[in-house]
Amino acid sequence: MKKWVIICGMALSYFNVFYCNGQTLETDRIKSLTSQKFNVAITNLHHFLRLQNNGNFPEQIQKNLHWCDSVFTALNFETRIIKSPGAPLLFAEKKSTKNTKSILFYLQIDGQPVDPKEWSQSDPFEPTIKEFKNGEWNTLNFEKVHTFIKDDYRIFARSASDSKGPAMALITALQILKEQDINPEYDIKVIMDFQEELGSPDLPYAVNAHKELLQSDMLLIMDGTRHLSNLPTLTYGARGIATASIKVFGPNYALHSGQYGNYAPNPVFEAARLISSFKDENGRVLVKDFYKGVHLTEKEKKSLSSIPENNMSLNNRLGIATPEKVGSTYQEALQYPSLNIRGLRAGWTGKEVRTIIPEDVLIEIDMRLVPETPAERQLALLKSHILSQGYHLVDSLPTNEERAQFKKLASFNYRIGSKPFRTDIDSPIGTFLNKALTRVFGDQIINMRTTGGSQPIAPFITTLNIPAVSVRIPNPDNNIHGPNENLRIGNYKEGIWTCLAILTQPLP
Repeated sequence: MKKWVIICGMALSYFNVFYCNGQTLETDRIKSLTSQKFNVAITNLHHFLRLQNNGNFPEQIQKNLHWCDSVFTALNFETRIIKSPGAPLLFAEKKSTKNTKSILFYLQIDGQPVDPKEWSQSDPFEPTIKEFKNGEWNTLNFEKVHTFIKDDYRIFARSASDSKGPAMALITALQILKEQDINPEYDIKVIMDFQEELGSPDLPYAVNAHKELLQSDMLLIMDGTRHLSNLPTLTYGARGIATASIKVFGPNYALHSGQYGNYAPNPVFEAARLISSFKDENGRVLVKDFYKGVHLTEKEKKSLSSIPENNMSLNNRLGIATPEKVGSTYQEALQYPSLNIRGLRAGWTGKEVRTIIPEDVLIEIDMRLVPETPAERQLALLKSHILSQGYHLVDSLPTNEERAQFKKLASFNYRIGSKPFRTDIDSPIGTFLNKALTRVFGDQIINMRTTGGSQPIAPFITTLNIPAVSVRIPNPDNNIHGPNENLRIGNYKEGIWTCLAILTQPLP
């Protein structure tokens, strides 16, 4: 049997059955039950995706919360709204007859904001089935194809992959088990987050205030994209995130470039020099001690390199000649903190371009964090680096006195988002999940040490002291967070298989 990182398994014949209410069901039954329910599953996902879900708008949160509440109530779950200083969360629980152990599932319900003009359909919240043919995505009639839908079709809509698709995969699996009168041998708890894309600001409060309610043996995160191979993926960690806004100041106001060019310094050039000081030409961050504490053993490097990846193919897909030299492989690079320029603003461009010297330049930064590099430390290092480049930092706008005294002026503001986490792959939760997935997928399972993205899971780990793993369902080329976000139909189907396998796997 192949082992990618760590594949926990035994002879496949051992996993041909699972036990529920004294019955034994062959693994093929998982696929058969999914096929019988799949048309309904597609329709339900279609309805779910129609609900706008920007976490900035309370009315959209309430509509999604009500929808989720009604779904889990119909599944005979006990539901309750968890109030917080900000947005509410929804909790659902179904207790087993044995009531000995429990699994907590985390569902992200909100999505990124949308710009409809950038989408290849009129409404990002009107789910559209498409087929890739003759080099482009062609829209299909939903009513005609949803009852006979191919695995390579895709459903395009905001949150199709991130993360209403995975949420609906779990819900569909629970609906199948209810219809078949099959009950897992442990309690099922579900927490639904309506502001994940905003960093889940109220999640730490909610977890701390409801520790007994949420306490479980493990946390399964129904969020995140599969490995590049699109094989079933389990991810045991996520990087945290911190953001910073740096504003480099120039003249008091925008100046005419003809009258004041060659006299008044343009802050864009100072900003460019500052930006170039952050990284060398190989992509390694030059901020002192930025990578301090991160050390990969040879065993860890060997495990990371064993994950099947083709760097040349990846580079071709990304449209890059060579990758940055932070790690020797893609997987290795994800184990380090990163510094990214996520946005720049200075003057005007395009049809609005003007012959001016801008009064300031705004640099927006995000830093992805690993457990060895906490946000507070990394932000302090970044701030020290800016000071070392000769800048005087102000809280808001510089005063006239400061403008007269200091050649380099900037402001520095930051925000700390979710914290990083990492669970040991070679642990009981890893063994449990690999046994479940092996029943359906054989040895075609990817175990990843960490993902490059961020998830607000640290409050569960630090407060409840439980292990967490992300169960990945969406296809890796899903345009996550961007226009034309999509979910491959075959991935949705396999996601239901995955959830059925997990829900019918005995806990150790």
